[in-house]
Amino acid sequence: MTTFEPVKGFRDFTGEDALKRAQIRKILVETFEKYGFQPAETPIIEQAEFVKGENSNDEAVSDIFKLQDRGKRDLALRYEFTFQIKRLMNNKKLPYKRYQIGEVFRDEPVSANRFRQFVQCDIDTIGSTVKDEAEVLAAASEILERLGLKFVIYVNNRKLLNEILEKEGVEPRNTEKVMKVIDKLDKLPEEEVYNELMLYNAKNILELFKKPEKFFEKYENYKEIKQLKEFCELYNVEIKFQPSLARGLSYYNGTVFEVKTKELKETITAGGSYMFNSVQCTGISLGLDRLSGITKIDSETESYLIVSLEQDKKAIELAQKLRNSGKVVTILYGKPSKALEYANSYSINKVIFVGSEEVKSKQFKVKDMKTGKESLFKI
Repeated sequence: MTTFEPVKGFRDFTGEDALKRAQIRKILVETFEKYGFQPAETPIIEQAEFVKGENSNDEAVSDIFKLQDRGKRDLALRYEFTFQIKRLMNNKKLPYKRYQIGEVFRDEPVSANRFRQFVQCDIDTIGSTVKDEAEVLAAASEILERLGLKFVIYVNNRKLLNEILEKEGVEPRNTEKVMKVIDKLDKLPEEEVYNELMLYNAKNILELFKKPEKFFEKYENYKEIKQLKEFCELYNVEIKFQPSLARGLSYYNGTVFEVKTKELKETITAGGSYMFNSVQCTGISLGLDRLSGITKIDSETESYLIVSLEQDKKAIELAQKLRNSGKVVTILYGKPSKALEYANSYSINKVIFVGSEEVKSKQFKVKDMKTGKESLFKI
């Protein structure tokens, strides 16, 4: 039996939900471009080997959607945008700053805030320093402030984490495994994480992470945290050091960051620094789906429904005048009795009836759908 329901983990968006997402996109694009990031578009489907890269053991990589074309070539849907930078960065003058907004896919279990198709909104600076890391955080911070969200930016550094693990006696061959365990601290009970760390003789690390920030100043690589704080201050961006922050993807090699809010258990945006083709890079990714779920945005655009009472020519003329002045206009032909119901169903602000009497007097009655009040509109 054929069903019209979306596949599990995939969704339709219409009406207010779609409008809200469009408005958030607009804020994202405006801010990204204001900070000098240029748009890029990349294929949804890539060679499977390219998608996996050198990080085939990462959880996100293991969840890629696999497929084959008619030529039996192994392909995959993109699971993120970062790996595609390896191709985009070729022959670009550095620093190259790009942004991309689009769908990514994960073949993973579905939960309340986790879907198989979602929209990622990324900025990356190719050829970066700590100064660029601060700028990336400033851009993300400005977006979240414009959306009216209260948030905390947590930062750490992979070099610092490596240094800590080395001094605590963790064997180099286990370093990456221990980081993956540490990354579960905000997802699993501490006891479970502790038991996993015991397998790698790293159980003391949890207590070490609870020490005040001043304790970590003795480590050589803490200086990068200090530098980042100094440059973030220039942007009036506050960051909070979290020594246990690891981030799951193994390509990170320097600063890593996560942004959290009380409205959501999961991270709302995250990123870090990495190296591709011997070039240092940094970036951050904001999830449109999660942002949309916790953001309250009122429509800023004034919208009109023009109802033509057998006065189509005048109705179109009036619609075009309003559109030219920046208004959103829909024309409804016939059945005036359904006009108000129609306007309510699509959250249209105002209704204007265009009949022979209105055309003759050049005065049109405007009904405000929120207040119910009527006023006269004169051409």
